Amino acid sequence: MLLSYLVPVVLLVLLLAASIRILPEYKRGVVFFLGRFQAVKGPGLLIIIPGIQKMEVVDLRVITMDVPEQDVISQDNVTVKVNAVLYFRVVDPEKAIIQVENFVNATSQLAQTTLRSVLGKHDLDEMLSERDKLNDDIQEIIDTSAEGWGIKVANVEIKHVDLDESMIRAIARQAEAERERRAKVIHAEGELQASRKLVEAANVMAENSAALQLRYLQTMSDMSNKNASTIVFPLPMDIMEAFKHMKASPAAQARTGGAAPDDAS
Repeated sequence: MLLSYLVPVVLLVLLLAASIRILPEYKRGVVFFLGRFQAVKGPGLLIIIPGIQKMEVVDLRVITMDVPEQDVISQDNVTVKVNAVLYFRVVDPEKAIIQVENFVNATSQLAQTTLRSVLGKHDLDEMLSERDKLNDDIQEIIDTSAEGWGIKVANVEIKHVDLDESMIRAIARQAEAERERRAKVIHAEGELQASRKLVEAANVMAENSAALQLRYLQTMSDMSNKNASTIVFPLPMDIMEAFKHMKASPAAQARTGGAAPDDAS
């Protein structure tokens, strides 16, 4: 007699246990009634009639997906291996369940194909120097394509761009040549500026002879501060001018003496 009452009670408890669902704040339940979409429910306590209703649970939190490494041929025919990370979340649980079979796998495949197609349109230098622009382009394309699945792409980041050893050496030689070019340009600009300043200084000294003498004395003072065995005797510039006149005097006398016999005759 007791067994006849116990069986219905057990069945009722099992039915209630299968009917009661509790969803946390970050999940939603897509409910189907006899195979047809009924509503999106949650969070909190839900009651689902077994056999009549069916519920698919969708997580609304941001999903971090590692895009596998892809072989990409750049626009300048350089083969590189690129991987990335994708951040997305479900904004429309109804579309995420009804419009696509597995939205996580579909988003992953879409990210892989988009990564190859976008990077293949750019040169290697752009891949290495303009990652922010490439990230924005990839994000925009994936977000537009996945919008019909109820997916919102929050961000896309290119993680690594792996190159062959030969290409790494070529880039290193290119960077070294670029640095040498910049060094030569800077050195040439410095020489040009120094020459202009020297010309200005020479013009100033030419206007006043005392300025050249002061500069000469300053040079002597700088040389005396060093531990050198060389002895330098400064000579006034007037003495040098006198030596020049003395050297020119015999030539003038010779020209004068040569003209005297002609005059006597």
